[in-house]
Amino acid sequence: MSAERRTQSIERTEWAFQSVERTESVFQRAVAVVGPTATGKSDLALELALELGGEVINADAMQLYRGMDIGTAKLPEAERRGVPHHLLDVLDVTETASVAVYQRDARATIERLLADGIVPVLCGGSGLYVQAVLDDLRFPGTDPEVRAGLEREAEELGPATLHARLAAQDPAAAIAILPSNTRRIVRALEVIAITGEPFSANLPARGAARYGTVQIGLDREVASLDERVDVRVARMFEAGLVDEVRGLIDRGLRDGKTAPRALGYQQVLAALDGDGDMTAAAEATAQATRRFVRKQRSWFRRNDRIRWFDAAEPGLLNQVVEHVTS
Repeated sequence: MSAERRTQSIERTEWAFQSVERTESVFQRAVAVVGPTATGKSDLALELALELGGEVINADAMQLYRGMDIGTAKLPEAERRGVPHHLLDVLDVTETASVAVYQRDARATIERLLADGIVPVLCGGSGLYVQAVLDDLRFPGTDPEVRAGLEREAEELGPATLHARLAAQDPAAAIAILPSNTRRIVRALEVIAITGEPFSANLPARGAARYGTVQIGLDREVASLDERVDVRVARMFEAGLVDEVRGLIDRGLRDGKTAPRALGYQQVLAALDGDGDMTAAAEATAQATRRFVRKQRSWFRRNDRIRWFDAAEPGLLNQVVEHVTS
């Protein structure tokens, strides 16, 4: 047995004993660690799992993909300290990520862990994925023929006409969807046509989070987080992101619908197809990531059930553990 494997085995054994000991005194419900990219969620989730006798469940849509490691800042197995991580590396890059499938698999994992007396620690910045697990979010099926017809109408008549139709059929949905958002308007009308119910009936009613989940939000001062994003992106390119993308191209990355749009991968693909300027690709990745951070912050800040912490605060872990266990 190699020294590295021996170390990992010892860590797993120590974690198992700690898990049994700590779980006896800890509440039996889930914890979610959410917030913008580059705030330190993965590290905190790992520490919480060690402290509470838990296991981590990924809630980052792009970390579902095998081989997409550097660009998604996936925590290497050697750094997981023996703590099991679930729903990582479950898709090929040619497969399309599905929120509905993720909801099913994540809930099944949480329920199994709770039944075994283990604290599930959900961790990630994909807001819709977290919401799908914790709220009563339903995913009606699709009808390609109905959708194609609506898309043709949107192209011929314009989204405003379809939005007016939505307002007549489902006023609540029309208020929630911008008249310029063709994709969501089409989807809302498609659901109405398929189910015979208002689209808004499928939106989650905000109440207590499923599994009594304690939701922890991590954030940092804007300028500080922007700087962390820049450093993180630079390190990804230095660590071999371009070679990772080249390897994934051989595995069908370009054929996927979801994976090629991931931050970093999208920019590297564009550079490979263009002038090959990876310095510009890194700058574009950092800029796109900073914009994404602002969208994440806006999404999660709407959820008043999240208790926010400054990720730069000394003693962060102790503060979070005290809040979670109080």
